Amino acid sequence: MLQTVSPALARRIALGAQGFGRRSGVTPGIRQLDALVNRLELLQIDSVNVFERSHYLPAFSRLGRYDKAQLDRLTSGREARFTEYWAHEASFLPLDTRPLFGWRMQQYRDLSARSPDAWSAGNKPLLDWLLAELAEKGPLPASAIEHDANRRSGPWWGWSDVKTGLEVLFRWGDVVSAGRSRFERVYGLPEQIFPAELLGRRVEPADAHRELVRRAARAHGIGTANDFADYFRLKSAPTLAAIRDLTDAGELLPVEVPGWGPAGSPGAAWLHRDARLPRSVDADAVLSPFDPVVWNRGRAQRLFGFHYRIEIYTPQPKRVFGYYVLPVLLGDTIVGRVDLKNDRQAGVLRVQAAWSEPGAPRDTAERLAGVLRETAAWQGLGAIDVRPRGTLAAALAAEL
Repeated sequence: MLQTVSPALARRIALGAQGFGRRSGVTPGIRQLDALVNRLELLQIDSVNVFERSHYLPAFSRLGRYDKAQLDRLTSGREARFTEYWAHEASFLPLDTRPLFGWRMQQYRDLSARSPDAWSAGNKPLLDWLLAELAEKGPLPASAIEHDANRRSGPWWGWSDVKTGLEVLFRWGDVVSAGRSRFERVYGLPEQIFPAELLGRRVEPADAHRELVRRAARAHGIGTANDFADYFRLKSAPTLAAIRDLTDAGELLPVEVPGWGPAGSPGAAWLHRDARLPRSVDADAVLSPFDPVVWNRGRAQRLFGFHYRIEIYTPQPKRVFGYYVLPVLLGDTIVGRVDLKNDRQAGVLRVQAAWSEPGAPRDTAERLAGVLRETAAWQGLGAIDVRPRGTLAAALAAEL
């Protein structure tokens, strides 16, 4: 008979696996940041900077105020312990994860080779030139070797052939990230960046999928096959095969969670054997829209009863909650959402809107005010301005 895990315990397991409820009271440094990213397995990268770039937020949500320069040291330069690749979208990853995506790099290459109309097929001389340029000059951002100006088409910036070529080579694994300069990716040849031991490691696709599912399951604590697959954007078939292997090895334990199945029935899930089973989780955080806790919108609905859609690509008149809306996690529940803007010139954290969720506790505004004070201090902002939009705005403004 399958073990049944209550939805409340499943939620606490998920938050515990993601590093919530572990604040030590000391200012986080390199060691704590390194440990957190290795626990999460990745930090999703996103270019939107209206409040703060997404990859900085998970550490703040879990550890509190820290020096962003310390995280930059881990992702760029000689001391870098993380690299970039397409995992769950573009992401920072521990270095030892990179060989696990060799099959994905080969898939990108094979797809280009099978498509006579592929961009790479008509631009091989440019690709060869880019590789030669990096070999001669060392790691460079696209802007340093740009020969064709970016052209603007409609509301979006287009990419030049140079940038497109570098991104093709990046997907293939022929060039790698050497860090970022003012958020612009710096490209280099693998042998310029990585040790020979890492470059020489080859992992068979089945073994790579098994390890990626193992890491996804550990980062989730508990989850469905779709949850584990989504973490690194894996296909269903190899994910299910990996789950079978890990279950046979005793690393994953089959469980049922009431309400996780269709029409509210018990749903098949797996518990990682090393997952903590917290009696309570007391978090105080705002979450990036690209935080692993909420990036899978179906999982967020199952865990928290929280319906979440980011509206940055929605025309302003059609937005419901705001432009850059962050979920508010208090205790082990998502109790609201805030639309934040970092007005760097004025030194003000602007709360464009604040909303409470149904059933939010009475002290939501009070606790959120404390979170926003810490947020403003972390961002080096001297004031917080709450605009009168949303069901929580008036109470939050009163607390602040």
